[in-house]
Amino acid sequence: MPRKYNAHKKMHVKKGDRVRVIAGNYRGYEGKILVTFPEKERVIVEGVNLRFHHEKPSAANPQGGRVEKEVPVHVSNVQPLASDGEPTRIGRKRIVDPETGRGQWVRYAKSTEEELP
Repeated sequence: MPRKYNAHKKMHVKKGDRVRVIAGNYRGYEGKILVTFPEKERVIVEGVNLRFHHEKPSAANPQGGRVEKEVPVHVSNVQPLASDGEPTRIGRKRIVDPETGRGQWVRYAKSTEEELP
């Protein structure tokens, strides 16, 4: 069911998170998230899902040639790593500041119950 009021997609990972790939040809690889694409539910992970990109000669690259680049993987195929280095599921909980009464949502690792930055 599509969201009615908050239309942007929520993802369990953010740019800079350390993740492990849990499915596909790169299963077991770990890396840092470089870019997220929430509208497509995809992420680019450092050193994962490498493909050759053929570039035409240009001023920046006069020779042209083949360049190996990371391409996006689906966000469901990655899991963030907890502080113990193991993959974990992510939960969200509301933390209320007792002085001001204001609250904010934080992500936490379900396996270790610790908050994620």
